[in-house]
Amino acid sequence: MAHAAGDDDSTGAFADCMQHLIQIHDLDDLQRAAGEFLSQVKGHSIIAFHAPMGSGKTTFTKALCDSLGVNADAVSSPTFSIVNEYLTSSGDPVYHFDFYRITKNEEALDIGLYDYLDSGHLCLMEWPENIEDLLPEETLVVRIRVEDDGSRSLIWED
Repeated sequence: MAHAAGDDDSTGAFADCMQHLIQIHDLDDLQRAAGEFLSQVKGHSIIAFHAPMGSGKTTFTKALCDSLGVNADAVSSPTFSIVNEYLTSSGDPVYHFDFYRITKNEEALDIGLYDYLDSGHLCLMEWPENIEDLLPEETLVVRIRVEDDGSRSLIWED
């Protein structure tokens, strides 16, 4: 479901910006949501997930990778390694970052962050707020919101 963001803005500054929302009702709904998300974000290769601890960033990343044909057993949070590389069923790499433990930009640069981001391959990031000023302008920022009923909402603009 997409909504025009800024429809009430008389300047038209946000006229081309669309707000997107995908509801994830429960764990059984993850694969549907992952497939819908991937179809809606085609053309974006750098995706930054902003969400509180325990909200499902890694779980949703696993569902995305599963939809891309990555071996489910291969997907895990790269909390200590910072980045994991997976291969899709078509042989394309997917880079999964977890910047939770990053305290200085240099730590992200030391792993070759820009080599990954400039590769054109899918880059999925957890805790991107820890390296916010290193992210390129084209980064798609996705918020995961935990609803009162335990469901999740994915929200982004493009």
